Amino acid sequence: MKILVFALLLTAVAGQGTVRRSGGDGGTGGAPELPDIDESEGPIYVGDGDYLIGVGRADVTGPSVEVNMMGYANPSQTAAGIHFRLYSRAFIVADRQNTTRTVFVNADACMSAQVVKLAVVKKLNLTYGDLYNETNVMISGTHTHSGAAGFLQYVLYDVTSLGFIGQAFNAQVDGIVKSIDRAHQRLQPGFIYENNGELLDSNINRSPTAYENNPIEERNKYEYNVDKNMTILKFENSQHQPIGMISWFPVHCTSMNNTNRYLSGDNKGHASALMEARMNPGYLPGKGPFVGAFAQGHEGDVSPNTKGAKCIDTGVPCERNHSTCGGKNENCIAFGPGKDMVDSTRIIAENQFKKAVELFNHGMTLVPAGGVKFRHQYINMADTIVKVNSTTFAKTCPSAMGFSFAAGTTDGPGAFDFTQGDTEGNAFWNLIRDLIKKPSADQTKCHHPKPILLDTGEMSVPYAWQPQIVPVHLFQWGSFYMAGVPGEFTTMSGRRTMDAIQNVLVQNGIKNSSIVIAGLANAYSSYIATYEEYQIQRYEGASTIYGPHTLQAYIQQFINITTAMVQDVPSAAGPPPPYLLDKQLSFLPPVIFDHAPLGSDFGDIIVDAETSYNHNDTVKVTFVGANPRNDIHADSTFLEVLYKTGDNEWQTTHTDSSWETFFHWRRTSTLLGESEVDVMWTVPPSSALGEYRIGYYGNSKDPLGNVSAFTGFSRTFTIAAMNNIIE
Repeated sequence: MKILVFALLLTAVAGQGTVRRSGGDGGTGGAPELPDIDESEGPIYVGDGDYLIGVGRADVTGPSVEVNMMGYANPSQTAAGIHFRLYSRAFIVADRQNTTRTVFVNADACMSAQVVKLAVVKKLNLTYGDLYNETNVMISGTHTHSGAAGFLQYVLYDVTSLGFIGQAFNAQVDGIVKSIDRAHQRLQPGFIYENNGELLDSNINRSPTAYENNPIEERNKYEYNVDKNMTILKFENSQHQPIGMISWFPVHCTSMNNTNRYLSGDNKGHASALMEARMNPGYLPGKGPFVGAFAQGHEGDVSPNTKGAKCIDTGVPCERNHSTCGGKNENCIAFGPGKDMVDSTRIIAENQFKKAVELFNHGMTLVPAGGVKFRHQYINMADTIVKVNSTTFAKTCPSAMGFSFAAGTTDGPGAFDFTQGDTEGNAFWNLIRDLIKKPSADQTKCHHPKPILLDTGEMSVPYAWQPQIVPVHLFQWGSFYMAGVPGEFTTMSGRRTMDAIQNVLVQNGIKNSSIVIAGLANAYSSYIATYEEYQIQRYEGASTIYGPHTLQAYIQQFINITTAMVQDVPSAAGPPPPYLLDKQLSFLPPVIFDHAPLGSDFGDIIVDAETSYNHNDTVKVTFVGANPRNDIHADSTFLEVLYKTGDNEWQTTHTDSSWETFFHWRRTSTLLGESEVDVMWTVPPSSALGEYRIGYYGNSKDPLGNVSAFTGFSRTFTIAAMNNIIE
């Protein structure tokens, strides 16, 4: 995170700003209607099954250009198109008597934002009353770093996006609600099966020196310094036909690095697409009855860049304690297993997909009919008393970010002279910090040994910088338990939390249970490192925002709500969090107007396709374009690859949700409002030989603000033969 941006923000907020909410930008004007499954007439309650189960999916992609991407906090990483779309995948599970319902949502988003969760519930209440509410709806983010930013309600997380972006927020809220609506309509009796297995060569620990500060006797209980276990649930209908799947495996969605400018679900989003393609033959990506989610776990210190961190100037491994090269962190970068970031995304996605298919097809264990329960509680993490042992008590702190937060990670280094493992700070950055907000003596003592760079918990201008009140959440589906955590738990933090929940269950006579961490759920409060990892102050420790006892406070709360669950007593609601939607500021300029160059129209061809291609070739067509922010084409597409059938009909074979396509937009004249669009399609070997064309569907905005749909098509070209390229 570049601290100069904070100074720019403070300058900006001294002026006037208003939220620019999306208006009509979720439509599909002019875009094709893509066939999906027939909508169900409503829930079905008759039939064999241990549970009532519903699955649904909807688009949450949002604005695809000119918007900062969420995750790396790199102001220069603004979106310029789409590799493949982002989706919300919803799973409703109720007991067979339909007395208790739960909803788990896996969203292709960097995290679940507290304001998104609250807005989703408000919108659900309009249709369903209190059937779906804060306590029984859990929303977990996959942690892709290639989605639109600006959807959180706290200042720190919206700095690099120039504040709140209503279009990104609305896309998430509307898509998540639509996925739950679809799951509700498809509710039916069914069965749940579980399986677990080890997946290697797909994740590494990016902060091993912090992990190694955990007690040796604790580390000796585990073979690896990251969890290699994948847990999957398979959902079947009353005829034992698969209707859905959820996989949990901890690994960051940072296969796409901070130079990427295409929206992407990263490795977990692609793994979901692969699973759904396998189970929905004949359907386009993002369509079909089967819903497959690859959810996030305790990935705080877990990277997909399995080649590890190396100095890009010398090729030698980085200095281990601080992840530096010659004392600087900028050149210390971790790389994935592929030839580039797209290939690395593919490999890590395929690894998860293949393991999930193996577990899905062999050795599944029935999750017997049992309780469907939930417990949800808010906690004021700025001031929680923590029992360290039988004689010692401590407390959490108002939020603050440490110096090493600004150093970034080996997945995406920061800038300036920050390094990981900094427990001292320095005078220059202390001066800059104090101009923004000097931490109090109590705050400094509470966070020790973290040197405070941003005292967010004591900053309230223009509104709160980070959350102080966050939720803990627990689901039970028979013998399966899911702990929803509002941030990024490190490997050992997740293990300790699951052990604590397991101990409560065993103490209450419940054996043979399974527990997973559902990461980045319901709210985002950065990282949660162990007390021992916190002392090292690598990125994860510096981003553990409530001080050294953060993890123990969360474990304490999970023990409380687990105990309440097994003893069938309610949990206190806890203090409600703020709902800051009406306070949001946005400084992202809107689309003013679009203009086609003199003598041309929107959708006209600038560079056409060639007349013939082979398999593995890339088709590229350039069109006179307009700003994609005029209409985000939710549940639709900006492009199509069309195949001419024997009946001389054009059949869609690929969209902007397809792995093989890229949709790229670029501004050619800001003053004149002119832009171009590239549509690229790498022809897969599975494509039939024959005639094809490329379609582009856009929306232009005139100077009066009117938005009009248009289309453009390439010449017809031929896929003539298979390339004999062996990779």
